[in-house]
Amino acid sequence: MTRQRRFLTVLLAAVLMLLGLQTAPSTAQPETTAAAQTLTWTAGDDITKYASAPTTAVAGQATIVFENSAATGNTTGMPHTLTFVTSDPEFNSDVELNILANPNDDMGGRHTAEVTLTPGRYFYHCTIPGHGQMQGILVVTEGGGTDTTPPQTSAQVTGAQNAQGEYVGSASVAISATDEGGSGVDSVQYAVGDTGDWLPYTTPVVVDQIGSHKIRYRALDKAGNVSAEKSVEFTVVPPASDDTTPPDTSATVSGEQDADGAYLDMATVTVSASDTGSGVNGIEYALGTGAWQPYTAPVMVHQLGTHTVRYRATDKAGNVAAEQSVRFTVVATPTPDTAPPVTGVTVEGAKNSDGAYLGNAKVTVSATDEGGSGVDRIEYSIDAGPYLVYTAPVVVDRAGTHTLAYRATDKAGNTAAARTVTFTVVPSQVPAPNCPEFDERLTVIVGDVDSGVPNRLTDNRCRINELIEDEKEWTSHALFLKHVKTVLDKLLKEGVVDQREYNAIQKAARQSGIGKPGQTEGYRKILDGSAESFAKWQQVGGGSFGLNADGSITSGTAKDGLGMLWFPERKYGDFSLRLQWRDDAPGTGNANSGVFVRFPWVHDHPEEPRPEWAAIKYGHEVQVLDRPDGDMYKTGSIYGFDRVGLAGAGVTQKGTWNDYEIRVVDQHYSVYRNGVLINEFDNTGGQEFYPPRSDDPGTDGRRFASGYIGLQVHSTTDVVSYRDVRIKEL
Repeated sequence: MTRQRRFLTVLLAAVLMLLGLQTAPSTAQPETTAAAQTLTWTAGDDITKYASAPTTAVAGQATIVFENSAATGNTTGMPHTLTFVTSDPEFNSDVELNILANPNDDMGGRHTAEVTLTPGRYFYHCTIPGHGQMQGILVVTEGGGTDTTPPQTSAQVTGAQNAQGEYVGSASVAISATDEGGSGVDSVQYAVGDTGDWLPYTTPVVVDQIGSHKIRYRALDKAGNVSAEKSVEFTVVPPASDDTTPPDTSATVSGEQDADGAYLDMATVTVSASDTGSGVNGIEYALGTGAWQPYTAPVMVHQLGTHTVRYRATDKAGNVAAEQSVRFTVVATPTPDTAPPVTGVTVEGAKNSDGAYLGNAKVTVSATDEGGSGVDRIEYSIDAGPYLVYTAPVVVDRAGTHTLAYRATDKAGNTAAARTVTFTVVPSQVPAPNCPEFDERLTVIVGDVDSGVPNRLTDNRCRINELIEDEKEWTSHALFLKHVKTVLDKLLKEGVVDQREYNAIQKAARQSGIGKPGQTEGYRKILDGSAESFAKWQQVGGGSFGLNADGSITSGTAKDGLGMLWFPERKYGDFSLRLQWRDDAPGTGNANSGVFVRFPWVHDHPEEPRPEWAAIKYGHEVQVLDRPDGDMYKTGSIYGFDRVGLAGAGVTQKGTWNDYEIRVVDQHYSVYRNGVLINEFDNTGGQEFYPPRSDDPGTDGRRFASGYIGLQVHSTTDVVSYRDVRIKEL
């Protein structure tokens, strides 16, 4: 059969030449483009790795298949992505691929894409936060053959040398590599010493530290072959110098401490040194009476007990600093208090024959804590209103049936499940008060200025702040000040306030600016930069926010993890929420955060023990993410529902404050960034990421008509800052 095909091929060529269709004989050329190939990735419930993934491929056309379905092991509906990284110079960047798949999408979780692969290595991973270990490398080789020969490498050390061959001041190590296997050199790497990590080699390595050194090196070709490790060894000595002054050294100890100053579970010692002469050559440390060791990173001490860390430094002229030390104690974290307080309630007052309270009812709440940390606070809420701090029995004198909810939190952060008591108040001879507003804050606060005067009841049973009406739309500042003066004159005459309190409230009214052009009348600051304001917020889930000296708060300051800082004092229905945020992510990364709105009470929610998920699944997250690639939800997007393109949201320089306004009326959401409307979203129902739930409000997927406010923290790398959070009910 082979001879017959060869004969037919020659005969066909001869016939073509006779017909003039072929001007010269040709020789068959080997194919340089690989045949079409299919590369398949699969995912399941695991968020640490793909269920399956290819490791090698041939250059040319390829069909990428990414399946995340029940058939591949996904039983939770969790979404995954397959993304090829294009920003790392160590890997190929010519294939842009970002596939999002989940079992409930319109493709059933199976997606395909056509790409063209070139020789080299591709780095892929999942871009959804929390899936950081779902990654790998795809090695692509030339079609028509396999390169199995590793590259050849060499290194040359240069610099000024003394008679002994030692390098004076510094040495430069240049590394080169060639590949005879056909695929070509992909990368060159080097490492310092016997245990140093491999680093990408781009320019000669300059070593100016005094002492003996070893540089290891190797190369990788585009077929994935790695050359044998080689090394060069040399010594650097100091140049002649008149520097006789040793370096200055210092050390700090950091970590979580108890009330006695002992460090809980671990202490971290950070040593620094400076030298204005020849420069610092090296730092050393020793634990207790142990041997000196090179200091390359902060020293973490986990062993319980009292410790001494000694330290010193040497400059390049050979001067050694005097030994110094720090002393500290490490203790075990006490057994945590996990038991919430026990609460009780009594209702007192004169009753009629139906059991209703005449005129008023006095509600007394009590709490005890057996977990060891002690009761931190008791809170109560009347008729589904905001939770307020309980300091004295609550007197309810407004006619009607009332429900008072109460709870307690201990000093370990455990909150008892809310309990309720219901009672009815009927009028006696005294009618219910007719107050312009309802305001039970502890002090008189005008706008966002706290006068410090107690917000006490007046003779007409309205509180002082209710009479001032600081949330009313005033047409001028002068008119508002005139109104405040009229109120204060009456209260001073009745003896409700004294002259000092009169002056303090009047001063707060002037400073509030209410009624002035451009003022945000009616906005109430719920995060004003003070420690007292920050203490009213509560962290749930992982992560944390820390309060800065300038009044802003920054995420990821104390611990890693996904969680939420939320404002539990009251729910909001229709509102305008204003705040400022800033991207403070380290390096070239971008902060990933969001503002949660209209989510239910997290501690009584079935999503526990991950209460932050109540905000994600039952409220809405307005995204904060200025990253120009990767995650498809940008700043201004309603996460999981409504994407915003880059043209709409824009990107600002990192470290720049952004003004954000989120306006919610009924189920219509408007998002403004720096005064520009970047998104409008009508929540008409339906969900994208999460399957419908039996406890979701409404059968059409519409979210709650009111709820709480929260700020998301992703991790210690997704660092974002917030400040000046204020809200106005519409």
